[in-house]
Order: sequence, then structure tokens, then C-alpha cells
Amino acid sequence: MTDRTGQIAVIFLSQRRTDDAEGYAHAADAMDRLAAQQPGYRGVDSARGPDGFGITVSWWADEASALAWRANAAHAAIRERGRAEWYARYEVAVAEVGRSYAWGRE
Repeated sequence: MTDRTGQIAVIFLSQRRTDDAEGYAHAADAMDRLAAQQPGYRGVDSARGPDGFGITVSWWADEASALAWRANAAHAAIRERGRAEWYARYEVAVAEVGRSYAWGRE
């Protein structure tokens, strides 16, 4: 289990539009691969309901790493495309994790 204490959580809440599911899936996969190559990347967790509402949390070692990801040119281009084509709305919250614990059944 991962201790996330001190990490930066970038929480992305989004409402997808129904058109261009294939283009969205391709772009999301490309962004997952690109993010994983960035310094300070610690992982991602994501879920989307049948109504198109999704929550994605990307985990970063520190604020500088999270800001560098936001400034990445390819990521910025996909953000613009998302606004134009894939999202009805979205919201981003950034937080430092003050405490972290996990449980799992063996």
C-alpha cells in the first residue's frame, strides 16, 4: 500500500459530453502515458459513471512537479481540445495530503 502523506493530489472532476468517445479515449491514454514519464509523477486513480461524470486524481511528489505537468505543452493542447470537444464542464482542486492510510484484504 502507498503512503501518500506529503504528496500533491490534483483532483479533476468532469462531466463528459457524449460525442467522440473514441477520440477522448485515445487522448486520455496518451495523457496517461505522458504523465507517467514526468518527474515527480506518483500515479493516477480514475473512475467514470454511466452518466459521464468522472473523478481523476493524479498524484505528484511535490507542487513543482504538479505545476510542471500543468505547463507541459502536450497536456495544455489536450486541455484545450477537451474544453472544445469532450467536456460539458470540469473542476480542478489541488491539495497536499496531510495524512494517508490504506486497507486491503489479502
